[in-house]
Amino acid sequence: MNESRFGTRLALLLAMVLGLAAPAALAADNDSKPVMKIGTAAPSGSSYHRALLDLAAKWRKVPGGVDLHIYPGGIAGGEAEMIRKMKIGQIDAALVTANGLSEIDPAVQSLQAMPMAFASLDEVEYVTSVLHPKLDKRLRDKGFVALVWLDTGWVHFFSKSPVEHPADLKKLKLFTWSGDTQTFDLYKSAGFQPVSLETNDILPMLRTGMIAAVPTIPQIALSTQIFTATPNMLDLKWAPLVGALVVTERAWNRLNPAAQKEMAVAAAEVRRQLKETNRVESAAAIAAMEKRGLHVTHANAATEGEWRRAVEALYPRIRGGLVPADFFDEVQRILADYRSTHATGRAQ
Repeated sequence: MNESRFGTRLALLLAMVLGLAAPAALAADNDSKPVMKIGTAAPSGSSYHRALLDLAAKWRKVPGGVDLHIYPGGIAGGEAEMIRKMKIGQIDAALVTANGLSEIDPAVQSLQAMPMAFASLDEVEYVTSVLHPKLDKRLRDKGFVALVWLDTGWVHFFSKSPVEHPADLKKLKLFTWSGDTQTFDLYKSAGFQPVSLETNDILPMLRTGMIAAVPTIPQIALSTQIFTATPNMLDLKWAPLVGALVVTERAWNRLNPAAQKEMAVAAAEVRRQLKETNRVESAAAIAAMEKRGLHVTHANAATEGEWRRAVEALYPRIRGGLVPADFFDEVQRILADYRSTHATGRAQ
């Protein structure tokens, strides 16, 4: 049995054992504390998993709170699958990126699917703070409550052979998220070689040669050992990886208002801790991987300009395709307003 198939079957077996095959329904545990099931693709032991463990401890102490049962590392499926399971009641919550959230509403992609639109993480945070009330409402209208929004740093290209120019990346088979047909089609139309896979299949498929390049953040490349199969990284701020902790409205409304308020405050505190951790961990992860053989190619101004021209040529297809046109335009407007009174901060 190949590694990918074994991993899929193991995840399914774990899901059955852990009770993900039946609706969650906020079942009570032995202490009569309601159970809330949450899934994430974040690896076990990662800072995101540890943050959820911290959140679970805080929520259990809340009068009228819940026991948060966490399923990390894609045990509950890929991000699209987790959203599907939330819709049918098999899990209650998920910590997912904009890729998963776009299964609820594509407007969320305005925070992530506009490559090289953002010059700094301060810009990302500002745009998110302006947009999140609108995004919260759109998600709420579709039965989901966004408790916190967060960015996890810059996505970089990790590859088997060195990548410096767009033409280098076009020679390699590039991972794209399973189910994200629009991104797949966009890459293909631009001359790249996208391959659609679930997150759990990345490392096995790198080893078999089915893919040769992966866009991800350094923390994930290190914690999942992706970098051992892709010993080259292009230091180019491609896009922020943005996500949110979302709960089904069905599960959230079973809690009393006082518990909801305290749990939301606890989630906001965990977000603040994660923000501080992410800023430090990204650089630390790159340094740790370099010590173990990672070669980092730094994009100079000329190279960055080459990538920017290639990306901006795709903006007309992204606008109204991956990102709803009104949200695409609003991000550009918000950025222009921000930059009129702030330095761009490209060093971040």
